[in-house]
Amino acid sequence: MEKATRPTLYFIGVTTAQSSIMRIFPEWSRLLGLGADIRGIDFRPHSSPEGYREAAGFIKEDPLSLGALVTTHKIDLFAACRDMFDYADPYAELLGETSCLSKKDGKFCAHAKDPISSGLSIERILPAGHWAGSERETLILGAGGAALAMSVYLSDMGIHKDNVPCKITISNRSAGRLESARAILGKLDTRTKFEYRCSPMPEQNDALIAGLPEGSFIVNATGLGKDAPGSPITDAAVFPQNSYAWELNYRGDLVFKEQAARQASRNIKLTDGWDYFIYGWTQVISEVFHIEIDDEKLAMLAKAADAFRR
Repeated sequence: MEKATRPTLYFIGVTTAQSSIMRIFPEWSRLLGLGADIRGIDFRPHSSPEGYREAAGFIKEDPLSLGALVTTHKIDLFAACRDMFDYADPYAELLGETSCLSKKDGKFCAHAKDPISSGLSIERILPAGHWAGSERETLILGAGGAALAMSVYLSDMGIHKDNVPCKITISNRSAGRLESARAILGKLDTRTKFEYRCSPMPEQNDALIAGLPEGSFIVNATGLGKDAPGSPITDAAVFPQNSYAWELNYRGDLVFKEQAARQASRNIKLTDGWDYFIYGWTQVISEVFHIEIDDEKLAMLAKAADAFRR
């Protein structure tokens, strides 16, 4: 990796060159007066710890490399590099992941911003008081960092009091991630019941969707549709009436989004990951560059980003 010659933010992902942020960030940098560059670092999912350590070590030691946004590799990178961080925020410690690397007062810091950014997105998707006094449930397909982060947010009675789902089911293709999720979410003080389902076949997720009450919340947090082609469900899946479907991706083939959209008669409120993208990046930029992004600046950045969306 070449040393940065200007303040630089890194994007650690899978196919970073295809992301809209590579075109959006220069405009955001101009609007915010940052004078900064962005560089992508691509890894295959579940890459070697040595690769993650090399990237994190470079950012830590290079003076003009100020930090990074991490996607897809949040859990694996944190596990591989935990001893390299001088500080990890409480969400990072709880979730065992990092979505943001930054530097402050000579310290190399790890932050988990997803509970905040996913929470801001969810507040725009679900109506106020959606869970209170109801049997509506949440089904999260995928057990990675984003799934755990939104589970923490949704079930937080300190924030929501009784307005939390009665049940959150997390479904994943492999059992290992589910055991990790169980260990982490089992620490929470909440009335929300958690269920963990190993579902290697999409037909098994179809069955989970079919068992949900009306008005439930279904999330594709698998990465399928962006990091890899396809969907975690089949075309035969039937969404509950008046449900909410969140396709966490905003680019790619977005098969899950198309499957939900074809069920218009069931009155599904369908959202993609664009707002999540905006909130996620602005949270990280605020941390890395040590600037406040208030509502006025956020609206300005969101408007600028819309021109580059693809």
